[in-house]
Parts: sequence; C-alpha cells; structure tokens
Amino acid sequence: MSFMSEFKEFATKGNVMDLAVGVIIGAAFGKIVDSLVKHILMPLIGLLLPGEQGYLGWKIAIGAKEVPYGLFLGEVVNFIIVAFAIYLFIVKFLGFVMKAKEAAPAAPPAPSKQEVLLAEIRDLLKAQKA
Repeated sequence: MSFMSEFKEFATKGNVMDLAVGVIIGAAFGKIVDSLVKHILMPLIGLLLPGEQGYLGWKIAIGAKEVPYGLFLGEVVNFIIVAFAIYLFIVKFLGFVMKAKEAAPAAPPAPSKQEVLLAEIRDLLKAQKA
C-alpha cells in the first residue's frame, strides 16, 4: 500500500472521525466557558470586590512592574468550570452508562452440539430406568 492510501484508510476509520468531532466540540465548549467566565462571572465578582475595572484592574505593583493577578484568577475560574464539566460528563455520566451496561444480565449461551447429545442420552437413560 502507498503512504497516501494507508493514511486515507486511517483517517476514515470511525475512531479518528469521532475523535475529530470530540476535539471540535471541546474547543467550542471551551470558548463558551471562557466567555461565561470573562463576561459574566468575573465582572459579577468584580462588583463585589474593590477595583476600578473589576478583576482586570487587580494588580500588584512590584517595583516598576505590575503583576495582573486578576487575569490569572479569571483563568483559574475558567479551568475549574471546564474541569468540573468534564468530571460530570466523563466520570459520572459515562460511569453510570457503563454500570448500566454491566448490570444488564447476558443471556446464557446456547448449548453446544455435545451438550445437546449428552442431554438426549441422559433423557433416554432416565426413560429406560422408569
């Protein structure tokens, strides 16, 4: 097989396509959470705490330099929300689905030809004794 045909076969497998869709949805989810944190949650927190520009104005001056710790706190809140959402989906929801699959009793397998013959022999021997 040529390199291109091997790559085409690899790229069109179901798992690769599922992974690509998951990455795209994950990136979009990250942007939504980022917007939630930057435009709704942190400004609300900024209203409660002092600062002219809300959390954007939270800075520590060290000599002539300023360290914008408010931006860092915004990113920490962003991370916590994403991590919590992933925890809920991966650990809780998929764990529940996996347990539900395991809890469903599997039907016993059909008896093999050998077992069927042995059962017939047993039944014939019982009939002869009776």
